[in-house]
Amino acid sequence: MAKMLARLEDKERRRKPSDDELLSRAEFLSDKYLGGRAVPSSVRWASNQGRRWGSCTLLDGSIRISTRVQGMPGWVLDYVLLHELAHLLHAGHGPTFWKILEAYPKTERARGFLEGASYAQDDVGAPTSDEED
Repeated sequence: MAKMLARLEDKERRRKPSDDELLSRAEFLSDKYLGGRAVPSSVRWASNQGRRWGSCTLLDGSIRISTRVQGMPGWVLDYVLLHELAHLLHAGHGPTFWKILEAYPKTERARGFLEGASYAQDDVGAPTSDEED
């Protein structure tokens, strides 16, 4: 029983890493996929992201990841971290930005996962104006 509880605790910790663990993960991902070029000053969970999965401030290099990402698969969290790290290298969402993210092999899969999560979080059961008649 103790072994099973320890495994569950470890799994939960990996699904909801601390801010320090987020920073370490971001540094690892920058090294692995971006040649270490993106260097965040801080990475932390944030509950005030609204509909965003993450955000960054170019001026000070800080990154915030929405608490809505907690519990999602690790490869999705890695994508969100890499997305914000890529913004430290390129501010917009143009071709140069997406070229940077091509290094991560699960970019398209993670984007699809997040689109589905966004759809599920919207009030999809609410009638549209066409359905109200």
